Amino acid sequence: MKHIGKIVIGVAVLASLVGGGVWYVRQQAAQDPAVRYKLTTLETGSVTQTVSANGTLNPLVLVNVGTQVSGTVKKLYVDFNDKVVAGQKLLELDQSLLQAQARQTQANVINVAAALDLAKANEARMKALLEKEYISRQDYDQSLQALKSAQAQLLQAKAAADKDQVNLGYTVISSPVSGVVVARLVDLGQTVAASFQTPTLIQIAQDLTKMAIDTSFAEADIGNIKEGLGVRFTVDAFPNKGFQGVVQQIRLNPTNQQNVVTYNVRIKVDNPDLILLPGMTAYVNIGVQKRSDVLLVPNAALRFKPADAAEKKAEADAKPAAGGAPASGEAGKGPGERKGKKRDGQNGMVYVLADGELRPVSVQLGITDNRNTEILSGDLKAGDRVVTGENSNGNKAPSSVGMRMF
Repeated sequence: MKHIGKIVIGVAVLASLVGGGVWYVRQQAAQDPAVRYKLTTLETGSVTQTVSANGTLNPLVLVNVGTQVSGTVKKLYVDFNDKVVAGQKLLELDQSLLQAQARQTQANVINVAAALDLAKANEARMKALLEKEYISRQDYDQSLQALKSAQAQLLQAKAAADKDQVNLGYTVISSPVSGVVVARLVDLGQTVAASFQTPTLIQIAQDLTKMAIDTSFAEADIGNIKEGLGVRFTVDAFPNKGFQGVVQQIRLNPTNQQNVVTYNVRIKVDNPDLILLPGMTAYVNIGVQKRSDVLLVPNAALRFKPADAAEKKAEADAKPAAGGAPASGEAGKGPGERKGKKRDGQNGMVYVLADGELRPVSVQLGITDNRNTEILSGDLKAGDRVVTGENSNGNKAPSSVGMRMF
């Protein structure tokens, strides 16, 4: 029994030693920056800065067909998605009341015309009597005035009759343009009232092969958007298909909502296959700036901050001051460049792996496409390895391997 106990204890000690050795090796490996951090090699390439917004697809020309008279819809000649041509009948309103009113005003015209004939006859008789001096000049003037009044009343009656005829014609509503019916807002038997404003009955898209996107951009982005810029957008109906358009107009009328100022931008879109439908939501991206053959750094590298970032930054700031060399953001520049005009951009910090250690480098940044950012200046070059993150198990000590002691 004692011999077996010694064997068990020996095995346990040996397992503990092996586990401790494995733990030590893993701890040393975890401290290796090449293992602990995620590294990316810098490269040169092209970058395009974009601004994004959501918008709504609309027909380029959308005609709202209404009515100028009130009435009940008696006949409907078109429905949704019907193609129409200019002058084609769309619907008819009940004409009963307007026909009665038209007959009434026409009868009034006949009545006034008869009164005019009588006034003409009286004027002729009074003129003959005046020539024979059987009546005074005043009597003749009164007959002449009655004649002119009757003539004016006839013109007025004819104008009222013409108005009623025009209103009667308005009960038949025709298409003003050729296109496609995209909306029918009334039904058979429905009464429409045109007392205060013209009600919309039917909407017609003149040409669905030409569409427009109405979208709004913030005032911070509107300065970079110009008419004629190319546009890329997607829609939910075709998530894997990209579409293109052109900025057609930047409207000068601003919209202020909760102190946020936006401007409407209209984008012209070709729709030859008619797959884009009115009302679809478009996710718009406009490329406002593009740079080629520039040094690019991943945005993840700009976001990365090690635990001891403050200490490393202090060391980086102290070293150039002690040696009289330029700061890392000015390395590689000549005296003339440092004294010249500073290029537009923001400052950033990246960490490079050099001689097995992390070194912070200050850089000046240019445009970005939200994945990579242009480097305007800094002590970086293509081929440098920058840190983009930390491995999930890089700062965790591996668990010990060994036999549990009883």
